[in-house]
Amino acid sequence: MAKSPEVEHPRKACGWAARDSSGILSPFKFSRRATGEKDVTFKILYCGICHSDLHMVKNEWGVSTYPLVPGHEIVGVVTEVGSKVHRFTVGDKVGVGCLVGACRSCNDCSNNLENYCPKSILTYGAVYHDGTTTYGGYSDIMVADEHFVIRIPDSLPLDAGAPLLCAGITVYSPLKFYGLDKPGLHVGVVGLGGLGHVAVKFAKAMGAKITVISTSPNKKTEALEHLGADSFLVSTDQGQIQAALGTLDGIIDTVSAVHPLPPLIGLLKSHGKLIMVGAPEKPLELPTSALLLGRKMVGGSCIGGLKETQEMIDFAAKHNITADIEVIPIDYVNTAMERLVKADVRYRFVIDIGNTLKSS
Repeated sequence: MAKSPEVEHPRKACGWAARDSSGILSPFKFSRRATGEKDVTFKILYCGICHSDLHMVKNEWGVSTYPLVPGHEIVGVVTEVGSKVHRFTVGDKVGVGCLVGACRSCNDCSNNLENYCPKSILTYGAVYHDGTTTYGGYSDIMVADEHFVIRIPDSLPLDAGAPLLCAGITVYSPLKFYGLDKPGLHVGVVGLGGLGHVAVKFAKAMGAKITVISTSPNKKTEALEHLGADSFLVSTDQGQIQAALGTLDGIIDTVSAVHPLPPLIGLLKSHGKLIMVGAPEKPLELPTSALLLGRKMVGGSCIGGLKETQEMIDFAAKHNITADIEVIPIDYVNTAMERLVKADVRYRFVIDIGNTLKSS
């Protein structure tokens, strides 16, 4: 007979969990495993709210199991390390992103692409190696294998750095892989939300010229003056789109709603690349004729491996890249989810776990 979450492991823990597809979160007592020889245990101080948390608490992707403790943008301070841990010591600032496990032996894992491992284990709502459910960062403590723990440089603020563990790597990885990290390239960013605003910052730091593409004309001032983009296109304005045809080397498309691709492909130069990092719930139409003329490409990318995630965090610290955040107490989380549905956040909610979650 399966043990209850509160007693299946020796270390008491508490957090906030959804109990069903209503998505309503409430206090939840559970437990974490003891610190294994290769484990790092840390006190969670902040956890970002990712749009995928919203999908998962409501079971909109059909894969959620309950109770579900979300959160995969987790940062804090190490309180204990296992006997075979060599990279971390007590007091270090650390983080855990979207993954807590992988097979570590497949071709992808051998190439530091744990994110594409067929047996990768998500930080929450998945089954760990020991058969127990993984619980995320809307909680007071975390225990993770050293391999899946990221060092947070002292110069990177923990609260505004937390969203980089998902949003940051989601845009950094395709910029690097698809060669859009070269100074002087002209890169488009579609959508100015949690992913898009970070994409602008990373691409700008890599030396690119940036055009933000949005359906919202009212985001122009924000894009140009606050985020430092070089130009702004309203995607529904045919005149603006026509004037910009064939001007972009690549586009990072962060939009998760259904939207037309041909106008975006038209903005690309020959050999240009449209990279999808958003996940619309319905398939998008892709007329191949739009790709043939100019030998253009549509590609995709999903987070990144652990080595690249550490590289991204170090790059962010060096270039002072953080997410624009609204820090909230844990008991505001349901209101935050309601606001997230309406895109009423600029640009990422971060839960102040350390000061507002009453410890177990």
